[in-house]
Parts: sequence; structure tokens; C-alpha cells
Amino acid sequence: MCELFGVCSRRRIEVNGYLYTFYSHSERHCHGWGLALFYGDAVSLEKEAICANQSHYLKQRLRHPLLISNMIAHIRLASVGRMYYENSHPFVKHDNRGRCWTLAHNGTIFDFPRLDDFKPEQEGQTDSERVLYYLLDEINREQDRLYRALQPEERFQLLDRIIAALSVHNKLNLLLWDGEYMYVHTNYRDTLHQLQKDADTILFSTLPLSDEDWQPVPFLHLQVYHEGHLVYSGTHQSQEYFDPEKDYEYRNFDYAHL
Repeated sequence: MCELFGVCSRRRIEVNGYLYTFYSHSERHCHGWGLALFYGDAVSLEKEAICANQSHYLKQRLRHPLLISNMIAHIRLASVGRMYYENSHPFVKHDNRGRCWTLAHNGTIFDFPRLDDFKPEQEGQTDSERVLYYLLDEINREQDRLYRALQPEERFQLLDRIIAALSVHNKLNLLLWDGEYMYVHTNYRDTLHQLQKDADTILFSTLPLSDEDWQPVPFLHLQVYHEGHLVYSGTHQSQEYFDPEKDYEYRNFDYAHL
């Protein structure tokens, strides 16, 4: 499994300590690292297809205080796609009304043939990148139908339905940023946690990154946050992922060819 880390806050906070701990897990997730820093709708994307602990750039990057209000970080344990830059998370794409979306995924899509339609246009080979393409294709269809950009609640309602359907037979933990809101989803028990730092700041991580009071993210329902506050909670229940046979195959994947 890959690992995710995200921040959603009203104010800028220093994240170096959490990032040091998060990226220290890269010895077990050694196929790439990524960091997306958000400044409203603008995204600063930094990633490499190497183990984070071996990145000279990342070491230099974290030597100085990193203050940010919204961000997504990722370390990759590959199940689909070789160790290439274009396969490293997060992934960024604009919808047809100019909104910039950023996604990081922890899991594997075992059964969703619709994603195959996006193989010719994606930059890399991962199913995770195709998830973003699929979500935006559905958003674009709805925006074309309405002849306008979707409003926040409309975006949530559409993604609530889509992500619930996408979770069937698939392992789908994700963090998704749309320039204003952070969407959080898990359908794999005890694999995504959250820390409410204060009234206006919440952190998300696959594993707790400190001895603070981390709690499991609400399970099987899409959660949407703005400036550290929960603003929408899904009404469409996802399907819990549990498949020991596929997990055995995943954990014993032959990485020699990567």
C-alpha cells in the first residue's frame, strides 16, 4: 500500500515535522514521492520517481520551514506502472471550466473497465491517474449539460455517487483537492487517520505521524473539508474493501521489473 498525508487549514501551519516522519516511511514505499502545495487554485507540484529517503532535493526542501494551509503528500508502493516520474503521485488535471484538481490515491483498482478508456490520453500507466481522468470526465459531462461550472454542493453530490460506485471491488483511499475543498475517502478499514489540530486545522495520514490524538477517518462515506472544517458528508455508502486473496497477490507483487 502507498501512504497519504494531507493538510486542510484556515491558516498556514509548519508541516516539516510531520513530513519528516511521513517520508521516513519511504523505505517500505520506495517507488516515488510527491508533494502538492496549494495556493488557492494554484498548485506547486514536486515529485520524483525515487525513494524519498534518497532524494537530495527533498532533504534540501525540508531544511527550511514549510508553511502551508493546504497540501497533499504521497509515497508510492507500486502495484500498477513502472518507477517513472509520470507514475508518481499526486496527479493534476483541469476540468473544462478551468478548475484545477489534484489527486493522490492509496489502493488498487481491480475491477472498473470504464477506466481503460483513459489509457490513451494519460501521461503514465497507473490506475490512480485514470481515476482522476474518470472523475473529471464525469464532472465535465455534467458541466456541459448545465452549460456552467458546478457549484460546491453539486460537485460534492456528483463525486459522492461516483466514488461510491468506484469503490465496489476496489481499494480506494484518496485525497482530492479542487482548489477550494479537500475530499477524503477510505473504504479499507484502519488505513486512513485524521488529527483535528484545532478548530480550523485538520490533518490526514495513512498512519498516525505523532503521539497526538489521531482518529480513524469516517469510513465508507466521502468527507469534504474546507479550511479545516467538515462541510459535507456522503450519503452514498461505499463498499468496504476486503479481499485476502487479492491482498496476498498485491503484497507479493514482483517489483524486480520496475
